Amino acid sequence: MHDTHTGADTHTHTHTHTGTGTGTTMRAISPAAWGGPEVLREVTLARPVPGPTEILVRVHAAGVNPIDWKTRATGGFGMHGEPPVLGYDVSGVVEAVGPGVTVHRPGDEVFGMPEFPRQAGGYAEYVTGPARHFVPKPPALSHVEAAALPLAGLTAWQSLVETAGLAPGRRVLVHAAAGGVGHLAVQIAAARGAYVIGTAREEKHALLKELGADELIDYTRQDFTAVLGDRAVDVVLDSIGGDYGHRSLRVLRDGGTLVTLPSPDEVPAPEETAPRGIRTGFTLVEPDSTGMRALASLVAEGRLRPVVETVLPLERAADAHRLGETGRTRGKIVLTVVDV
Repeated sequence: MHDTHTGADTHTHTHTHTGTGTGTTMRAISPAAWGGPEVLREVTLARPVPGPTEILVRVHAAGVNPIDWKTRATGGFGMHGEPPVLGYDVSGVVEAVGPGVTVHRPGDEVFGMPEFPRQAGGYAEYVTGPARHFVPKPPALSHVEAAALPLAGLTAWQSLVETAGLAPGRRVLVHAAAGGVGHLAVQIAAARGAYVIGTAREEKHALLKELGADELIDYTRQDFTAVLGDRAVDVVLDSIGGDYGHRSLRVLRDGGTLVTLPSPDEVPAPEETAPRGIRTGFTLVEPDSTGMRALASLVAEGRLRPVVETVLPLERAADAHRLGETGRTRGKIVLTVVDV
């Protein structure tokens, strides 16, 4: 996924607070320049004010996603001007509401992915965003768990349910099944009654079985195309890119769906897919309160839970990025902004 924020509203949307500010300022994490994890530093910024139809949320926890370190490294797609506060996923408490807001009140616990693909500024003590980009936090989840869910969960939901129309009995292949998007996609697909196949290292298979995977392939030892054979699945979710999309065409049935997440450049050419009626396309997640409520319902039913492997304090955002960039984490990494 690519970030398409332009610098014009960097300071309008990004900013968040813990207990260290004066009431008018807040701590936040912003890159000093585009580059490696070492460019991340703590800054003090003005605490934002919610505009019409916006809310101000005191952030308790912020999720860490691959889009964060890709943005930090290069500025993302279309990013201009001064580096922003990073972070999209937030869970926290409504501090104030702007004019016209009726869906939330101060004191409400909420979570969401405001503004995407514009930079939301979740790595901070406070964040503002459209009221309807947030929904009530499920009581079954802590703020840390809730912060792990919005971007990856909505990506999986919009890809499998809305784009691919996943129905009971369909066979779905989830690449990188133990990753941030993958482990949630496995659970969502299982909840939809699909037969779920995942690619992951063997040491992650036990977790994925617990989350609802029916069949697992260790990609370090097996070629998934050889294991599954030709035209064996209805839907493929590709969060890896490279040659995975092209190889996945072999295991897709005619009329199946390949959902590509890394970038539009990773989508196979129409001449490869059109003759077999395979639907393809780049899917970029969008804020959506309906999808968020669907995820919250699955949580309430006990059918969806984010796996949080590592929790670090906000000031250790650089360490969170170093860990995430290894590509070896199970589930999600989350930063805590308020002591829990």
